[in-house]
Amino acid sequence: MQLKPYARTLAIALSLAFVAGCSSTGGGQDGDLTGGAGGTDRGGVSTGGVNGSGVSGDRTGQMTEADGRIPETRTIYFEYDSNAIRSEFEPVLTAHARFLQSNPNASVVLQGHTDERGTREYNLALGERRANAVERYLNVQGVSPSQIEVVSYGEERPAARGQNEQAYAQNRRVVFAY
Repeated sequence: MQLKPYARTLAIALSLAFVAGCSSTGGGQDGDLTGGAGGTDRGGVSTGGVNGSGVSGDRTGQMTEADGRIPETRTIYFEYDSNAIRSEFEPVLTAHARFLQSNPNASVVLQGHTDERGTREYNLALGERRANAVERYLNVQGVSPSQIEVVSYGEERPAARGQNEQAYAQNRRVVFAY
């Protein structure tokens, strides 16, 4: 069966409209923090970044409870060899807690990461401690433990390549994977 030329054009236009409608206009999976340590990954995609004072830019990941969307900022960063949650990321965590509380069927995987310094075993344990710290924060905010899964990748999945403080800072993180 052969489509007439105008039907074929209409089918192509509808397909393109569908694909365009499905594309995301929000933040990236890793939070789209922009600023000092931002760069591009191997595919040329912006990796975002952090600066020494905390979150770069003015996006804190906050949202209103009525909007019901997953917060845009999905990555929080840590200091070297630490699993302490930095105060500038508390609004991000609170926004995720509100989302999870208002969507009891939603679940999240907290992915702990480290920079490359340290042994593989130590980095896996540190990544897990970081993800567990985020999990504890969410639990204190009232999120059900059944909605949260913790996994550590240690140094195995770097956000940035390189052996400098900017790359290390981007790799010391926990990512919210919905």
